[in-house]
Amino acid sequence: MSRPILLVFLLVILIVTSQFEWRQQPLVELDAAPTLAHKQHQIAKKEEAVKEKIILSQERHIQRLNDLVRNLQMQLLRCKGENETRNITETTHLNKQFIELERKHIVED
Repeated sequence: MSRPILLVFLLVILIVTSQFEWRQQPLVELDAAPTLAHKQHQIAKKEEAVKEKIILSQERHIQRLNDLVRNLQMQLLRCKGENETRNITETTHLNKQFIELERKHIVED
């Protein structure tokens, strides 16, 4: 008889503990819901921070490119100025040579 009593006792313990676990699950799920929302909020914040860093990095790159473009434009203007000066100098030199040749030609005639 002690064996059936022991089996009944174990069955009662099993039922009580299973009921206790079933009641605990909804509480755990309710506790997990704010934690999940909090984690999602943190993830969203991190994603936003990464996006801001990417945007700032792109803005820095754009600024560098703009600086390079300005520098190249200045170099181009300097080169144009140097070419114009050379052209004027060469034209003046050619004009002088042409005038001298005309003088020689006039003197020879």
